[in-house]
This record gives sequence, structure tokens and C-alpha cells, in this order.
Amino acid sequence: MSIKSILVIEDDRFIGEMYVRSLKKAGYDVDWMVDGNDGLVGARNKPYDLILLDIMLPERKGSEILDALRGKEDLIPNTKVIVLTNFEQDQESRLAMEHKVDAYLIKAEITPRKLISIIEQLDT
Repeated sequence: MSIKSILVIEDDRFIGEMYVRSLKKAGYDVDWMVDGNDGLVGARNKPYDLILLDIMLPERKGSEILDALRGKEDLIPNTKVIVLTNFEQDQESRLAMEHKVDAYLIKAEITPRKLISIIEQLDT
């Protein structure tokens, strides 16, 4: 599978704009949602190759979106999911989430270049 389309679900305008600009420059087709409800609707209504998911979102938390997308229904079995967060989770919560995603990244440690490199690694 080749990653071409990416949905960014991120409420921080600065971070969202930075990711979107970098991903588009790298040749990806990118949509951006700023709250959890819109993000979930977007993820359900259009097939994406990859979803970049923030945890702390208005309206609906990223963990709830993840449960909806990768829960019992498994609405997006072929879509890769990368969690990007600065939210400190306890070890148990983080481990539970890591089992449902393709990568779990801390925003403060990820530059746009590093993010693109990680996406390219997932694409192999």
C-alpha cells in the first residue's frame, strides 16, 4: 500500500499548519480537521491511507476516535494511524493505545522532516 492521502486531526493551529504545509510539500494529499467530531466524521466519510491523530482534542478525545475507528467495528482496517501528542499518559493507557496504532509520537520530539521520514518507513 502506498500512502498518498492523509487526514490530520489536530486542534493546535500552529502545529496543524506546520504538518499540513510539510506534508503537502512532500507530495501528500492532506485534509485537516480541528476537532474530534469533525475528525471522526472525516475519517469515516473518505478513505485515507494515514490518519495523524492528536489525543487532546475539543469535542471528542483522540482515544475515543481511535476506539471508534479501530474498535469492534474496525472501520478503517487498512488505514494507518499515527498518534501525535504532548499529553502525558500513564504507562498502561499508552501501551493500550500503542497496540491500536502504527506509531505513537511525542509532538515535542518530532520535526516535520522526522514525521515524513516515519511516514515513509510505514509505507514500505
